[in-house]
Parts: sequence; structure tokens; C-alpha cells
Amino acid sequence: MTALMALFLVMWILSTADEEQRQGVAEYFNMPLTQAVTGGERSGSTSPIPGGGPDPMHTEGERARLDIRQHTRPSEQERRFFRDVQERIERAIALQPELSLMREQMRFDLTREGLRIQLLDTEQRPMFELGSDQVAPYMRDLLRTIAPLLNELPNDLSIGGHTDSLAYSGGYRGYSNWELSSDRANASRRELVAGGLDPSQLLRVSGFADRVTLPEADAQDPINRRIELVVLLPEVAEAIRNPSVTPGNSPAPENDLISEGSVTP
Repeated sequence: MTALMALFLVMWILSTADEEQRQGVAEYFNMPLTQAVTGGERSGSTSPIPGGGPDPMHTEGERARLDIRQHTRPSEQERRFFRDVQERIERAIALQPELSLMREQMRFDLTREGLRIQLLDTEQRPMFELGSDQVAPYMRDLLRTIAPLLNELPNDLSIGGHTDSLAYSGGYRGYSNWELSSDRANASRRELVAGGLDPSQLLRVSGFADRVTLPEADAQDPINRRIELVVLLPEVAEAIRNPSVTPGNSPAPENDLISEGSVTP
């Protein structure tokens, strides 16, 4: 009822006012609340957060966040670039017959972070000694084979280690899957560097324990024991370097894929 009375009052004023008075009413309703209250130009923030300063919704940092969100999907040019990277790695492996079986344990796909190369474990050909970060000989050969190819790329790299859900006898109180996944990621890093990778190209080495399982696998499935190498998109690498300006740097969810399996046109 009060709102209707106010509406009728405004309509009555407009019907009896001249052009100059109508213009004044229009300017009043277009004025930010803080200006209407203080009676002057904006001297502080129009944000409800006290303390003055610019409106955080209109800062350069906020616009940068929006720009990054809009450009986190690989462009067609980047897709072609990643397809070429995959093909070069596959050709290098094909030239070494002893690595042919390891090709079956590799997956290539595109995520919001970039080209992801997954090296998957199996009971028949484990990549590491049981419960250890000791790299198997064929895993070492594979990492040292692809290292020079990754070294030729302008992109930064990320390495992630994962385990299955089988826990140590002490649970998480002592050495656990958290340490194991991190140690295996770092063991892979050392083999890549030994194979010729420039250490400065590595931007992130992480261990995820058993918290990120493959969608199609049971938590105890050996396939969850894996190493992920990610050729990072430039804007994602920048987001990792500057988390205070750009979006968060957590890895893309497993179900947030741009394409699954091999990178295809």
C-alpha cells in the first residue's frame, strides 16, 4: 500500500511539473545512493563494503578474471598444436619397440588446463615398485624419450601423481598415499630432467593421493595409480603464477573434459 501511494505521488508530481523539474527528478533517480545521501560527487566506494576505494566489481582485476574464464578453452589453433605434440610423442615411442607396450598405458586428452598425458599403471606392467617411488626401467625409458619433445615446447608443464585407495597400515598418520603420490610425481620430474627437460619449464608438481579417481574405475583399481603430465595453456600458467589476480589454480575436474581419449580433429 505504501509503495502504491509513493507511485501515485510521483506520478502527480510529474503531471504538474515543468520540463526543468522533470529533468531534476530524472537525475535524482539516476544518481548512486551514496551521492544522493552525501549530496556530492562520488568520494568513496559505491560498494556496500565500508572503507572507500574503487568498486571491486569494476576493477581491472575483476575484468581479468572474466577474460580468463572466457579463454580457458583451447582455440582451434591450440588444438592443432596439441594434436601435433601427441603425434610427435607417438612417433618417438613407435621407433623404440621396447616401449610399444607402454603406449597402451598412455592417454591423451584436452582439459581446461591444456593437453593432458596420462601414464596409467597396470598389475602386469607397474610403473613403480610396490609402495615406492622407485621408477621401473621401462617407465624411466618412456619419460626420458618424451622429455626432449616436451623441452621443445614454449608451454609450462605440470606433473601430478595419483594412487589407488589401498592405504598403508598406519593410515594417514605416517607415510601415506599423500607422500607416495608426491614422491612419484617428483621421481617422474627427475627422470624428465635427466632426459633433457629444462627444469625451469616445470611450473607445478603435485600429489593427489587417492582423492581423484578415474571416472570409469573403482577406487582400488590399479589404473588409478598414474602420473599426469599437462602441457599448460598460457593463460592457465599465468593463473597459477598470479592467483591473486586470476582464477583459482586447482586442477580441472575429471568430468570437465573438452575431448576424451586421443586428441582428434
